Amino acid sequence: MDIRNLPYFCPFIFFILMTSLSPAQDANHHFELKNGDRVVFLGNSLFENEQQFNFLELALTSRWPERKISFRNLGWSGDTVFGEARSYYTSPPTAYELLIDQLSKTQPDVVFLAYGGIEALDDASNRSLFKEGLDRLLDTIQALGAQPLLLSPIPRFKGVSPELLQFQNDKLVQFGKIISTTASERQIPFLDIYAPLLEIGTKIPISDNGFHLNEAGYYHFTVLIENLLGLSRTPWRVRINAKTMQVESNQKVTVHGNDSKDNSLAFEVEEELLPLVPPRDSFSTTPNNMNLVISGLKKGNYQLTIDGSLAAGGTAKDWAKGINLQEEGSIQQSNQLRKLIHQKDEVYFHQYRPQNRTYIIGFRSYEQGRHKKGLEELDVLLNWLEGQIHLYKNPSTHTYRLSPIE
Repeated sequence: MDIRNLPYFCPFIFFILMTSLSPAQDANHHFELKNGDRVVFLGNSLFENEQQFNFLELALTSRWPERKISFRNLGWSGDTVFGEARSYYTSPPTAYELLIDQLSKTQPDVVFLAYGGIEALDDASNRSLFKEGLDRLLDTIQALGAQPLLLSPIPRFKGVSPELLQFQNDKLVQFGKIISTTASERQIPFLDIYAPLLEIGTKIPISDNGFHLNEAGYYHFTVLIENLLGLSRTPWRVRINAKTMQVESNQKVTVHGNDSKDNSLAFEVEEELLPLVPPRDSFSTTPNNMNLVISGLKKGNYQLTIDGSLAAGGTAKDWAKGINLQEEGSIQQSNQLRKLIHQKDEVYFHQYRPQNRTYIIGFRSYEQGRHKKGLEELDVLLNWLEGQIHLYKNPSTHTYRLSPIE
């Protein structure tokens, strides 16, 4: 493929002032999304598969609960900077024209790009051609007035042989350097997730097939992205001494004191952000977001309810050490928000990549093109779901009660 044969999307390039992090400062700057921003995830299977788990979108959605921020996922498995995986059309339009058309229709303000993973594994791949294609795509994104952020490819976690695995990973590193150089030249953020994910993969299984991240992988992927953007989360911590009523917490806690009738301890917790809840099957290998410590209790067994629902139980010694909360309150709200995000992404997926797309919006649309109106009408459902997401992402004040078990 020769880049010179591809149509140029826009003859003018507009350079926007990058007010967030630069490649050399990504760990020290604070990335911020503004009210009304549209965020687009563009790239290969790294982003397409993210729609199954939605940790990254959940993290960015809940970070600024008072702001209306919308997301569109344009990830396409096997895609390259030339949009080659999208070539289900005949020419015209070309696959690249389709990629640009899909991107421009989202009206992006911020674009996360994940490319290089497919190109690196193509033995015939031309590195200079990849560099030209990446620059050209970035020109278009900036011409649209959007801020691009570049991700490195992720590593391969297992292969047919150690030699082949090392060979493939060496190529991925090389393409990561091309992306890093491009980011440095253009003074745009570069998020290098290759080495951290490779290190995590040596400790816990974050990929089932060696190529793609599983649910735990996407959780750690999201935590890495947050850290690189300067959005690291402080784990939820509440410590209460039941004797002195002294509180140590990074949340706003109001203690109502002991109830003499049933010797229960009641308090409220007002949270700033919803937690990013790790997958249930990885609680033992990932830091838990909510740890409650209650010391100064008399010997015995105690149960905790949150908003009237049973959440945890343990002895006085267990509570003094700290018990991880896994079900109720803001954890339940965060999990529900992730489900809403998944529903919204699924609706959008079927809108911009409908089944029988060749017959509805492709070169055979003369047969079933009448169904295109139905795709457009999905905007109503998308808007409703985004409204629900905006309402649901606001953290609530939850009522906790610790009571002795007779």
